[in-house]
Amino acid sequence: MASLAVRALAGVLRSTRRRPAETVAGARRRIARAKTDPAPPGWVGRRHRVTRREVGGFRVYTVRPVRVAAPERAVVYLHGGSYVSEIGLAHWALVSRLADAGCRVDVPVYGLAPQHTHREAFPFLTEVHRGLLDDLPPDRVGFAGDSAGAGLALALAQSLPESGLPLPARMVLVSPWVDATLTHPSIPAVAAVDPMLSRVALLESARAWAGGDDLAHPRISPVNGPMAGLPPTDLYIGTRDLFHGDVLRLHGALLAAGTRVRLDEAVGAIHVHPLTPTPEGRRARRRITVALRGPR
Repeated sequence: MASLAVRALAGVLRSTRRRPAETVAGARRRIARAKTDPAPPGWVGRRHRVTRREVGGFRVYTVRPVRVAAPERAVVYLHGGSYVSEIGLAHWALVSRLADAGCRVDVPVYGLAPQHTHREAFPFLTEVHRGLLDDLPPDRVGFAGDSAGAGLALALAQSLPESGLPLPARMVLVSPWVDATLTHPSIPAVAAVDPMLSRVALLESARAWAGGDDLAHPRISPVNGPMAGLPPTDLYIGTRDLFHGDVLRLHGALLAAGTRVRLDEAVGAIHVHPLTPTPEGRRARRRITVALRGPR
């Protein structure tokens, strides 16, 4: 049963987040809105060693623990936001937690729609991964992300063999958006209880990110991409999340391909619940940290 905290949070979100973005016109206004500054908040810099570099014209922030000169583990973290919104405070809080655990966390600031599309993201992210491998072997590198960022992390991993690069040792995908077509038969029923996501708004974001390409293309909908050979993968999803059915479908596809996969399904939990201040979120964050920092 869902905790009182997650039920209360869902109620608050339901009463405050039903925006004009549920209409096509409202979604297009949100997509066209000026982007916010993706720089980490000041408290991240005070708590950790933060550096910034440019890769192919895009920013990458690296967050390192203060007390570890050369972290033995690294995570590439790709944030959510429907491919149209910048990284937010909840994302930075999880990045900070991973750094506290002794990880180096690289946060690529990939270009967002409508100014950018998926076609620019993959060369950029591939170079970020390539550069990270100059410092650490692949068995010390993990990929993580939430929502759109989690889908992008999966698609990036699927694309790495084409670049001749080794895959990461592990992936952690939080509420991954893996099918941009949003045609799963469970969506209408879940939409009635999901207080965060709007299918109409998501489809507009997906079309902007696709830049005229087919929404079912594996780079945009990685549930349609190759599953064989992927690293051990952890999936986090709540039953009040519009992506619930597609994540179950992804779980089945990974199992069928022989990939080691763990499904963490939280009854009554909402979209990206591991980023929320709830008992379900706290439990998930502990598991995510343990998975990505590796054995000690």
